[in-house]
Amino acid sequence: MDMNPLLLLMLLMLWSSGLQAEVKHNSTEFVRLVGGASRCAGILEVKIGEWRPVEGLHWALKEAAVACEQLDCGSALAIKDRQSSYTPVWRIPLDVVGNGSPLTEFASSAISGYTLDLTCSDSVRLLNGTSLCSGRLEVNYNQSNQSKQSWTSVCEADFDQQDAEVVCRELGCGPPSTLQGALYGDVGAPVWSKEFQCEGHESALLDCRSSNSTRSSCSPGKAVGLTCSEPIRLVGGASRCAGTLEMNLGEWRPVAGDNWALREAAVACKQLDCGSALAIEHRKSSDRPVWRIQYDFVQSGSPLTELVISVNSSSTLDLTCSDSVRLLNGPSLCSGRLEINYNQSNQSKQSWTSVCEDHFDQQDAEVVCRELGCGPPSALQGALYGDVGAPVWSKEFQCEGHESTLLDCRSSSSTRNSCSPGKAVGLTCSEPIRLVGGASRCAGTLEAKIGEWRPVGGYDWALREAAVACKQLDCGSALAIEHRKSSDRPVWRIQTDFVRSGFPLREYVISVNSSSTVDLTCSDSVRLLNGPSLCSGRLEVNYNQSNQSKQSWTSVCEADFDQQDAEVVCRELGCGPPSALQGALYGDVGAPVWSKEFQCEGHESTLLDCRSSNSTRNSCSPGKAVGLTCSEPIRLVGGASHCAGTLEMKLGEWRPVHTMARTLKEPAAFCKHLDCGSDVSVKKRESSNTPVWIHRLFCEPSYFSMMGCLQSPTIISESFTPGSVLELTCSGKQGAGAGQMGE
Repeated sequence: MDMNPLLLLMLLMLWSSGLQAEVKHNSTEFVRLVGGASRCAGILEVKIGEWRPVEGLHWALKEAAVACEQLDCGSALAIKDRQSSYTPVWRIPLDVVGNGSPLTEFASSAISGYTLDLTCSDSVRLLNGTSLCSGRLEVNYNQSNQSKQSWTSVCEADFDQQDAEVVCRELGCGPPSTLQGALYGDVGAPVWSKEFQCEGHESALLDCRSSNSTRSSCSPGKAVGLTCSEPIRLVGGASRCAGTLEMNLGEWRPVAGDNWALREAAVACKQLDCGSALAIEHRKSSDRPVWRIQYDFVQSGSPLTELVISVNSSSTLDLTCSDSVRLLNGPSLCSGRLEINYNQSNQSKQSWTSVCEDHFDQQDAEVVCRELGCGPPSALQGALYGDVGAPVWSKEFQCEGHESTLLDCRSSSSTRNSCSPGKAVGLTCSEPIRLVGGASRCAGTLEAKIGEWRPVGGYDWALREAAVACKQLDCGSALAIEHRKSSDRPVWRIQTDFVRSGFPLREYVISVNSSSTVDLTCSDSVRLLNGPSLCSGRLEVNYNQSNQSKQSWTSVCEADFDQQDAEVVCRELGCGPPSALQGALYGDVGAPVWSKEFQCEGHESTLLDCRSSNSTRNSCSPGKAVGLTCSEPIRLVGGASHCAGTLEMKLGEWRPVHTMARTLKEPAAFCKHLDCGSDVSVKKRESSNTPVWIHRLFCEPSYFSMMGCLQSPTIISESFTPGSVLELTCSGKQGAGAGQMGE
């Protein structure tokens, strides 16, 4: 009898879903550990038709925890890659291991020389926690039965601090930091029927003495929830918050944090319960076993110990964290709600507390900013970065401003133990970056401070990276960038892909030796903000230029600014003639505004060289703050029209452009910017001795400032000669040539 195809499909779907449910329910029948001291230790194997080892390349403790759970074992304790001869294995993609599906579901057949040794606890585990070292405690009371494990919770009344110390140590974690009923969920019957009586030195919880308990269930909210600290430490330094970073995953080893910068160090300092990150140094030694944590995983929010893999490396990390002050919840390492450690002498338990605004002034703020390796304070305000209740610091600081640390300052007792709402100190320190050796504070060699001042080696920086630095220096628009060559020396290197992330530059630097440093020139009097390119934005003028420590930028009203003023600004910023002048084109602002009407004649070098008359206004009508678009400094020279010739751009000076583009996409974008249509023919002309600008490949000129993609040829090689420059012939719609500029 023929079966209805639709009915057959439904039966197949029901059979498939039932099979999947059976696999999930009986996952221990398809996953095992072999060759270890117990059923919860050994080489990980899975069965898909036949038993094979699992390829263990790049597995970390986080993935091991999934396997331990599917094996019905306890918490993951250790993981080790084994190298052997090439053999058939099952390969499981790392990104699907933690999605809750059985390991067998995503396994594929492969040949590999790497297998995986796991060690899981067979007697205790922590469930539903925020990390592998936290959760609701369960004990295995049927350990001798290999085929059926029986896990049960423990009542708070049967468990104390010494018991917690044993569990944390057994699981390879640090000392207990929190012990509380139902912290990670609650359960009913059954519960562990004995009261633990550990002395604290035992290796495992089940090694402790115990007495029978009459209870068979816990009162609501009384199932033990436990948080152990992470097994990380700093060794060999002057305090518990300084030294070589080490972790314990079965054994203590140094951490190799390739490409770690201060931002990653801050995560480690936080997990160590130390203060703000102050310095990071990469040390070289002979090759040895280390734990490696890739920097792109550090910011995930997971404990560092869950992300490490075992490797051999000659690189280790030395960190210095503050042990007395820290800034929390700020957008950078130099901003946040201030906290002080009032229990510094107790190595095992730190106690951090906020400070009331009434107990803290500008001189105190100067000391804190300097202690944290930041620049001078720029904002001090209650609840700027969140508020807190009791307890608070109970003394009023009386710093004179020269002290090295806040706790070196004199202080007097205060009667308060809590702050009024909105009064917990929020502090913003400026970033410790500067330009030195130039004609003004906004010109010179770029330096950053992380423990010590060093030049920045931005070998692949272009003008748009320079613009980020100019902004963080509280200067105006970026005008020029030059790469200088010198003898090799220690510098701070910042990769270009991090510069535009929005985070402060110093949080991404790594220590290297280099012969390349960066000289920047930023405007110190005008800037364009919020525009799509370096030559467009809302105009701001610096009316406090003579004050080195505090710049004051203000918008300009449309009624006080005309076309001739715009021509001066565009020329001052190294851009082409103005193409659009319109109120609120790039956002609007309220008071204060520039209080003078500009009266430029158009020939002036800078806007502040222009004559001006006082204006009665101190704010603009809505939609009247000057928005300005200047054309890009691009031209074609030596051709039959302004739409043909050798491509030149201006970055301080006019030079031909060399691009490594392999398609017509970039040259066509130049034609479009010149208002010469989008069709282009390209010819390369030999010019080996001519200074050029290199237009960086993949810089998307049609979406970003053309000049923002320019680089000096010294970034490639000191002896770089491009060999050819571009000659373009553009065709299509031709306008007035707004992009064409004279000398």
